[in-house]
Amino acid sequence: MRRVFDGFYAALMALAALALLICFAAVMLGIADRQFGFGLRGLDAYAGYAIAAALFLALPGTLQKGEHIRVTLLLQRLPARGQSVLAWWSLLAGILLSAMLAAYACRLVWVSWLTNDVSQGSDATPLWLPQTAMALGCLGLFVALVDAAISRATGGGFERQAAGEAARVE
Repeated sequence: MRRVFDGFYAALMALAALALLICFAAVMLGIADRQFGFGLRGLDAYAGYAIAAALFLALPGTLQKGEHIRVTLLLQRLPARGQSVLAWWSLLAGILLSAMLAAYACRLVWVSWLTNDVSQGSDATPLWLPQTAMALGCLGLFVALVDAAISRATGGGFERQAAGEAARVE
C-alpha cells in the first residue's frame, strides 16, 4: 500500500511540474505575442490556471516529504507529551479542513461542468478544466494527511521519514 501512496504523490508532483512548464510556455508565448502580434488571447489566464494547478497538485507530495513550512517555535518549547498532543491536534484539524476543502472543490467542478461555466476572459475556457486540478490536489492532500495520521498511529510517520531524508541531504 505504501508504494501506491508514494506513486500517487509522485504522479501529482509530476503533474505539478508539468503545470509549471505550461505556465512558463504561456508566459513566453505571451511575451512573443506582444512583440510580434500573433493574436493569441487568453495566455494570462492559462498561466494563472497552470500556477494554481501546480500549487494544489504539489500539496500532497510536499507534505509527504516534510517540506511544508512549519512553525515550530511553540512546539519546541513544549514537553514531549505536549508535542504529541499538538501534533495529533494538527493532523486531525488538517484532515477535517482538507476534507471540507476537497468536498467543496469537487462540488465546484461538478457545478461548473453542469452549468457549462466558462471563464470571463476572451479564451472562454470551461472552468471545470482548471478546477479539476485544484480538486485533485485537495483530494491528494486529504489522502496524505490521513496517511500521515495512520503512519503516526502505527509508530511510523511522515515526520521521521522527512527527518531521515533531511539528514541525508545535509
